[in-house]
Amino acid sequence: MPTLRLAPASHEDYRRLAEKRLPRALFDYVDGGAYGERTLRSNVADLEALKLRQQVLRDVSSIDTTARLFGRRLDMPLALAPVGLAGMMARRAETQAKRAADSAGLPFCLSTVGICSIEEVAAVSDIPFWFQLYMLRDRGPVRELLARAALAGVRTLVFTVDLSVVGARYRDIRNGLSGSLGPLKRFRAGPVSYLMHPGWLSDVAIGGRPHSFGNLTEYVPKATTPADFKDWIDSQLDPGVTWSDIEWLRDIWDGDLVIKGVLSPRDARMAVDSGADAVIVSNHGGRQLDGVASSIAMLPRVVEAVDGRAGLLMDGGVRSGQDVVKALALGAQAVLMGRPWVYAVAARGTSGVTDLLATMKGELEVTMALTGATTLAEIGPDTLDHGA
Repeated sequence: MPTLRLAPASHEDYRRLAEKRLPRALFDYVDGGAYGERTLRSNVADLEALKLRQQVLRDVSSIDTTARLFGRRLDMPLALAPVGLAGMMARRAETQAKRAADSAGLPFCLSTVGICSIEEVAAVSDIPFWFQLYMLRDRGPVRELLARAALAGVRTLVFTVDLSVVGARYRDIRNGLSGSLGPLKRFRAGPVSYLMHPGWLSDVAIGGRPHSFGNLTEYVPKATTPADFKDWIDSQLDPGVTWSDIEWLRDIWDGDLVIKGVLSPRDARMAVDSGADAVIVSNHGGRQLDGVASSIAMLPRVVEAVDGRAGLLMDGGVRSGQDVVKALALGAQAVLMGRPWVYAVAARGTSGVTDLLATMKGELEVTMALTGATTLAEIGPDTLDHGA
């Protein structure tokens, strides 16, 4: 009797499908966090612990989920977060995610260490996307990357500041991967785990070439696989970056400047004072310093510190439309989501991401209706049940 194939109904369904489709090392690279993964778990658990306040007998016949961010109208206050090596999870995954984000009316953010280049992602459509930057020791490539991004129509730069040194990810070590970016050290050796996933081998390992960090190819011309980029990337991550580098970026980048990786009120104030247009409360998805506060727990303190002087977004643990409501209730203007879109693209490609985003929008609409909010502006502290 044939096995019944169920339609994915949540991010967890896509996670299970991705786990079946991907070689273990790649799945764990996306799924895992630093050290004992306490912060990774807290990001999700602390959002789950927040209770919503149900409100009834309100006119919720019309629900408006639209938002404005960096001058663009969004269908909901959500962006696809930058994920390095995403193109190893599905064929040219960054372009697939860009198509889904365009269709859903949302921004897609391309990682510096994505498999697809700025130009390849820009070729998907004329709709602008965001670009995420790591500061490199050699400022020449940084200038060139920003010039390429601007030429491709990028207006929003997301500068990640919490990767000056690398957090140890035990899953990557156990799987024979190492370093912050998890390049495939054994990829060319063909471990058994890869051979046991013929769908991935056909679609990605063979059909998804080239397997290089597209934005960095010209700086490491002899590299042919993600592993070949490792030494160069590790040597280029700059532990000497300071707030003065933010000011340097502000001088050479005239678009929106967003600082990602803020996890304290003091750093939030420093980011704004250095010229940031917005900050993203983030602990790198629990992939850097384990044992720090979850993003949602830190959000209210950062909101108070910024005091309306810059935009405020949150990243970490967002898994549903309900999570979006909870973040907005605590003061975020929008959220970024990383792992779920990668699970979805690994499982079902562009259609997987499209369906996941549609599901999240439906969850957002239902949650707004049942908490009595018809617009995002009506979501606030009273949307949550504080037990009083």
